[in-house]
Amino acid sequence: MGAGIKVALIGSGYWGKNFVRVLAERGVLACICDRDAEAVAPIAAKAGVPLVASLSEALGDAAIDAVVIATPAATHFPLVRQALEAGKHVLVEKPLALETEDARELAELAEKRGRTLMVGHLLQYHNGFLRLREMVEAGELGRLSYIYSNRLNLGKLRREENVLWSFAPHDISMILSLAAEMPERVSAQGHCYLHEKIADITITHLEFASGLRAHVFVSWLHPVKEQRLVVVGDRGMLVLDDSQPWAEKLVLYRHGIEWHGGVPVANRAAGEPVPLVEAEPLRQEVEHFLDCVASGARPRTDAAEGLRVLTVLAAAQRSIATGAPVIPAVALPAHADYYAHPTAAIDPGAEIGTGAKIWHFCHVLADTRIGANCVLGQNVMVGPSVTVGSGCKIQNNVSIYKGVTLEDDVFCGPSMVFTNVVTPRAHVERKAEFAPTLVKRGATIGANATILCGTVIGRYAMVGAGAVVTRNVADHALVVGNPARRVGWVSAAGERLGPDLVCPRTGERYRETKEGLVPVEFPRSGA
Repeated sequence: MGAGIKVALIGSGYWGKNFVRVLAERGVLACICDRDAEAVAPIAAKAGVPLVASLSEALGDAAIDAVVIATPAATHFPLVRQALEAGKHVLVEKPLALETEDARELAELAEKRGRTLMVGHLLQYHNGFLRLREMVEAGELGRLSYIYSNRLNLGKLRREENVLWSFAPHDISMILSLAAEMPERVSAQGHCYLHEKIADITITHLEFASGLRAHVFVSWLHPVKEQRLVVVGDRGMLVLDDSQPWAEKLVLYRHGIEWHGGVPVANRAAGEPVPLVEAEPLRQEVEHFLDCVASGARPRTDAAEGLRVLTVLAAAQRSIATGAPVIPAVALPAHADYYAHPTAAIDPGAEIGTGAKIWHFCHVLADTRIGANCVLGQNVMVGPSVTVGSGCKIQNNVSIYKGVTLEDDVFCGPSMVFTNVVTPRAHVERKAEFAPTLVKRGATIGANATILCGTVIGRYAMVGAGAVVTRNVADHALVVGNPARRVGWVSAAGERLGPDLVCPRTGERYRETKEGLVPVEFPRSGA
């Protein structure tokens, strides 16, 4: 994919030269935009593309589809904004911006314009890290307890940013990807040796709600180069050492801890090199960007991911300045009519209603409508092509698949399950057999309940925690058990009704019908 796409490169300095090579070899480089004509002219000539001194000229060229920005970090925000406003897709080197509010603005602008915005967190495209992450997700290390990363070198010394912002974004990006959660506390220390205000060495500690701990040590005053990521689990450890040859970059250690008489004893095991496919990460990063531009897919390191990394960097910088731990602050969007946490992914084509709140690690897929004032708890997935009415509350760890419809004011308890086929098999394709499920207005589904597809949950019905619904539930019915059976009636206010079918909270009266209960009337004042 990506054939026919034309890319302008903004900046061709220390790292930009690598982009020149990869983009030219890929045949997509249209021009280089750089003010230093004397230094860049030979580079452009070698690549066989024109050198453009004016950014407006590059962005005004209708033949150019996308830009790659490889300029100093302080310029990223204005350059990305100009490129998006000109209708270009953007790959920008890390960090996305220097302020979280600016990054949020760029993310919203990219969504509004329907453009791809990708951040160059290079190691997310390194085959060593990709294989490491696969092994972690497959549970080969068991429960993760500790991650640490060292990124050390002698130079390149910078004056426009400190070593935290120059080196650490890659490591923070990898750690957040492995943790699949944001840290609840960040503490950092920085030390300045060459300049009184620019840190040459920083150590950053991350604490996660799951119990995972991580630290990042970066320095450009180190005598030898070291780029090492160590991931420790209760069943083994992985070491990714990028200074080693490909055959030795990723090594698995099946170390364990045994307890003898209340004393922990290390059970050591020999390292097992993990086979990798050799590939240049930058080339794979560029290919991923081009594929996303061509297909409209969301990049692995999209603006939301870039904002997560930036949030942690900002917290670490504040901790260095104050000497105290910092709870990472999430900037609310200034102009949006709904709130989405930076870790949430909202695909193009999704529609979010006014006042909705979408929390950590949610994913709203394409062609999905979320109504006004809905709340999606952590790790909720909705879509594609799902309609959720207004005022719904969907608790943590719920997936709402295609074929499910929620009317207004539905409550879905934590970890409840909607199925989409009756007899699923991993090896049998049954997408054509998806059966629709309807949850009517005001219904409540308890924690860990399961709703088999093809059923209807009636208005203001209440499904008990852990129940398994295998057939339609009547309006206002209270059902529990496996399979779920009716054990009573509930009012619209959620109160269990007695034989008189009068709500003890509101006084509303009901009568039974073939579809369940229907309200009769509220008693008159003084009756």
